[in-house]
Amino acid sequence: MKIRMKHTLIWGLALLLSAFAAIAAEGGIRVESAWARATPPVAPVAAAYLVVINDGDTPDRLLRIDSGIARRIEMHRTANENGVMRMRPIEGGAVIPARGRLEFAPGGNHLMLIGPVRPLVAGETFEATLVFERAGPRKVRFEVRGMDGNAPMHMH
Repeated sequence: MKIRMKHTLIWGLALLLSAFAAIAAEGGIRVESAWARATPPVAPVAAAYLVVINDGDTPDRLLRIDSGIARRIEMHRTANENGVMRMRPIEGGAVIPARGRLEFAPGGNHLMLIGPVRPLVAGETFEATLVFERAGPRKVRFEVRGMDGNAPMHMH
């Protein structure tokens, strides 16, 4: 009986170690440079930006962003349609290619915070949860920058 338990334990540890090795080899999702633009007191929308990096060998998809900072958050793309720049929701989520990146930046893809619950003030932060198809939920802290997109000035 003791030999059988040792044998089972050894196989169990081997399986566990191989699972950890597979996860490490696949890499993962990283989020960098998460920030939002400050808003005037009664703004009906706000914009936020970030970079999602996929270090893994498999594509992933950003499905949604959850936060108490706004009634809802949508992913938008900016596209030139017949000479007119238009914003459109990104339907079905945004793909992060394997060993690639997805950028949400001014003038391009961006996060639209619809119905902010309070003004976004330069120097403050807020949290959001990014929900990925494969990587699952990831908490991210957004820095609020000045309305021009620069970091807030520190007053002494």
